Amino acid sequence: MTCRLYLITPPRLDDLEGFARGLDAVLDAGDVACLQLRLKDAGDDDIRRAARRLAPIAQERDVAFLLNDRPDLAVETGCDGVHIGQDDAPYAEARRLLGPDAIVGVTCHDSRHLAIEAAEQGADYVAFGAFFPTGTKAAKSSADPDILEWWSTIVTVPCVAIGGITVDNCAPLIRAGADFLAVSAGVWAYPEGPVAAVRAFNRQLS
Repeated sequence: MTCRLYLITPPRLDDLEGFARGLDAVLDAGDVACLQLRLKDAGDDDIRRAARRLAPIAQERDVAFLLNDRPDLAVETGCDGVHIGQDDAPYAEARRLLGPDAIVGVTCHDSRHLAIEAAEQGADYVAFGAFFPTGTKAAKSSADPDILEWWSTIVTVPCVAIGGITVDNCAPLIRAGADFLAVSAGVWAYPEGPVAAVRAFNRQLS
């Protein structure tokens, strides 16, 4: 399987309309597998508003639109799935709410046990990290690329690498077997802009 880009929104969207107007160009700049809406400290109404505004832009381009943490709001706003952490709703609850066809991904930090458990429950992907220091959120664990290599050799469930990933440091994760690179600041804060970042990542992934 070719490694693909998994885009995560900035943690704050103070100008939702401005972000939405620029999003189409970002998603059209290269292959993007999915877009996760992850808003830090946002209220439910703000999350609903952002999801309803951004989901159609992604879905029109066959980019899966996922919501972070909240399976209930993912269902309500027509998302394609949800990404849950270890402190969020349990996998079984997320699956019950979203149904069998939705995407449910699970954060597994640097834990092989948590990843095996999630895969056995039916998770569509497991996420390992953080692989590099990140300012987007406080990382609860530090992962080594070896875990990607181990996972990709024994399990068919896709794995996502997350945490401080940039165009300049992603190559070892691709070589180790990551199916997806989850990137936030590495795209949105890219010096030449997010469109150039998606193009640059795609050159690394091709």
